[in-house]
Amino acid sequence: MKTIKLWRTFKEGVENYRRNGWLTFATVSILALSLSVIGFAALVGFAGSLAVRNLENKISISVSFRPDVSESRILQIRDDLSKYREIASVTYVSKEKALEEFLKDGNPAVADAVETIGENPLLSSLSIRANEPKDYDLIAEQIRSSAFRQDIEEINYERNRKRIDGLNELTSRARTIGLGLGAMFVIIGILITFNTIRLTIYSHRQEFEVMRLVGASNLYIRMPLFFEGVFYGLTAATVTVLLLTALAAALSGNAGPFLSEILGGKTFFRVYLSFLWVFVPGTVIAGVVLGVVSSLIAIRRYLRI
Repeated sequence: MKTIKLWRTFKEGVENYRRNGWLTFATVSILALSLSVIGFAALVGFAGSLAVRNLENKISISVSFRPDVSESRILQIRDDLSKYREIASVTYVSKEKALEEFLKDGNPAVADAVETIGENPLLSSLSIRANEPKDYDLIAEQIRSSAFRQDIEEINYERNRKRIDGLNELTSRARTIGLGLGAMFVIIGILITFNTIRLTIYSHRQEFEVMRLVGASNLYIRMPLFFEGVFYGLTAATVTVLLLTALAAALSGNAGPFLSEILGGKTFFRVYLSFLWVFVPGTVIAGVVLGVVSSLIAIRRYLRI
């Protein structure tokens, strides 16, 4: 008996959802827009975190030495630095090796410039990798205050740190703006769903009175409205997943090379797919919760039984 009643209320909820026509379209559209903005903000945050980790994995401190510092002296400094517990590796790059790497791209203008100078303008250096990204600040400070600081021409680290800080700030701003806009649209979506359910209650008020007179329970009367809210949320969640899938595919095509570079060789669509196992159930749950909350508010306020 209970199963039959549940099935009947379910069918009634489907019928309410179908009969509302343009109201259903408007409700689903606003809910989908709300979920899309929030979902995209979360995706940007996820991709930004991945980009920061990728950049941190590539970062190193390059310590260039003055031209008059001998190779044996630089190798001695390398051995001393290798003893630091924060340092994972120290690699010596001779000026000849640095020039070889510099000319690898085959740019004739660069080769002509080096030939015009008549000598190797680059400096010998040490490339330092830390055990943890957070250790780079400490390592750079230790090098600046070391006994061999007078042998150093330049420490190339500030530029990399600024890139990481800038990427972190950009990701944080995008996430904050997206979540703010999403929250605004969520409120609008709840209001529209609330009013849609209210109109359903108003149009069925005589039916509710008859059902009450013949002994229908409060739960039996309310369940179709509850299911109606669930359908709005589920439909909006489905539309959201499809929209963001299309958007991720489009970004992979139009901004593919740029995004792939900062994401460690992954396309934006691949990042989206790795995020999908969290995004899909999260979106479905959020959509259902929004629909149900709107329904419950409308039922509590307007359904007098």
